[in-house]
Amino acid sequence: MKELSLHILDIARNSIRANATLIEIFIEENDIKNVISICIKDNGNGMDKGTLNKVVNPFFTTRDVRNVGLGIPLLKAAVERCNGSFKIESTEKVGTIVECSFQKDHIDRAPLGDMGDTIMVIVSSLQECDLKYVHKYNENGFAFNTVQIKEILGDVQITGNEVLLWIKEFINENLYNISKK
Repeated sequence: MKELSLHILDIARNSIRANATLIEIFIEENDIKNVISICIKDNGNGMDKGTLNKVVNPFFTTRDVRNVGLGIPLLKAAVERCNGSFKIESTEKVGTIVECSFQKDHIDRAPLGDMGDTIMVIVSSLQECDLKYVHKYNENGFAFNTVQIKEILGDVQITGNEVLLWIKEFINENLYNISKK
């Protein structure tokens, strides 16, 4: 995948398929430490130890429609190319945590990509699930939480086109603001 945001989208979709009711995405960009860290956590079905051990194999998938599962293996490969670290933990009926970090200035590190689009697409896919997204850039940061947005919206659907476009703009505007301070 050409952008890290696409890996985040892929993992979030896995969380939705695992019946998560909460997905948490934490991103930290730190120029001083020269690192980009990503953590995606869900409270979905989780995986047994056998499945967890196979999930980094590109020829393993839990889906019925194809015989390969490239999301996690491609993320792990991208991390390894950039002097980073990769960890996945999962417990059945508890959830899954995917953590990775990249050397920020590594020549092979993919760009973060359009997080506004990514969060918008994730929110449009949510059924009985909520999303918390926290992004830090050096000492600055912001948070987005669908629980809070739903409370503000009242009877208006969070998956409506106007709301989704607002979410995209909100994310992109805040990312711009925290990176320019």
